Amino acid sequence: MSEISGDWRVLGGVLSAWFDAPSASAGAVLVERLGPLPDVDLRPDGVRLRLRSGQAEVAAAISRTARELGLTADPTVLQEVHLAFEATDPAAVTTFWRTAFGYEETPTGLQDPLDRDPAVEVRPLADPRPLRNRIHVDVVRPSDAVDAVRTAIGQEPYGAWGVALADPEGNEVDLVPGDQLSPEAADWWTNFGAMAFYPTTSPKQATSLVSAVAKLADEASIPLQVDLRPAGVLIDGSKDQWEDDLPNGGAAFVELAKRIQDVAHDLGLAADAQPLRFVQFGIDAVDADALSRFWRTVLGYQPDPRAQVSDTYDPRRLNPVLFFQQLDANDERTKQRNRIHLQLVVPEDQVQARVEAALAAGGRVLDQTPQRCLLSDPEGNELDIR
Repeated sequence: MSEISGDWRVLGGVLSAWFDAPSASAGAVLVERLGPLPDVDLRPDGVRLRLRSGQAEVAAAISRTARELGLTADPTVLQEVHLAFEATDPAAVTTFWRTAFGYEETPTGLQDPLDRDPAVEVRPLADPRPLRNRIHVDVVRPSDAVDAVRTAIGQEPYGAWGVALADPEGNEVDLVPGDQLSPEAADWWTNFGAMAFYPTTSPKQATSLVSAVAKLADEASIPLQVDLRPAGVLIDGSKDQWEDDLPNGGAAFVELAKRIQDVAHDLGLAADAQPLRFVQFGIDAVDADALSRFWRTVLGYQPDPRAQVSDTYDPRRLNPVLFFQQLDANDERTKQRNRIHLQLVVPEDQVQARVEAALAAGGRVLDQTPQRCLLSDPEGNELDIR
């Protein structure tokens, strides 16, 4: 792989590359010129491509095409944020979260069938930790999927918003029902982010839709996430960006969604809401500002500019949003290790830089081996860098 080592890295057994691009349309040109299609995550400022191991020749060909188009690789931005649980009954906890997420079970844990949302690992726990976690999970799915989960789990939702469910060991999820965006854009669902998924039957059909979406989004000056998989194309407007009070939200976003819907229908495509999902993680914090700074530093995230939210997000919208909620300094939960922690998978040559960034931001090392480093933030929430 010497020819492509500057562009590509291996993350979790997958060859990954990010190519900067001046627009979604420019990134879509690269997608149009690909041979065998990898997993594609097209963004307004670039494109991430992921290939299974053993496809080094394909990766080299993609790099050559990217250079011909003037696109530059930046391997320093490659990362994946995953979720891990520790459980005294891993099987029961796995079943709950497989149902809540709508994931598939794999030999290594739970996986989004589209390999888009965070993977989940469940590990054995010897010592019960009975108090609520300070890290919790929000999952938003179309309303009929949420109803099906509640029925399958056999729980009535509870909590301040009436959407919380708990697994057999007390780990909580706010499972929020989404709704359709509008009657005019009925293919689209507002699962915090407005999104639509179109199953496709051929690479040509898929790339035609990707290119059309990129062109329409650039013309409307509305950033979209466009993710191409073997099963189809998922289009996502990012968290809250479709709402009336945000730039290019409201009627402008609905109009763009309708135009995309019309293009998809002209290509003979029909929407399928089943795969749609939004995932974010919340952290209860005594000093929310300090913790936000820590996680932004380690993950390379940016703060949401809106005054009323505490979100911090991946600027390339490739990994889940984090948000922070106030926790009383005397809350006994500050003394208990969470049963939930986050995992950060980065290229091997980036591990030490991330560890040093975490230490500079107030973190500390709990355990370290050549393969991983377990850290805590200033309030004891854990991050496993691999």
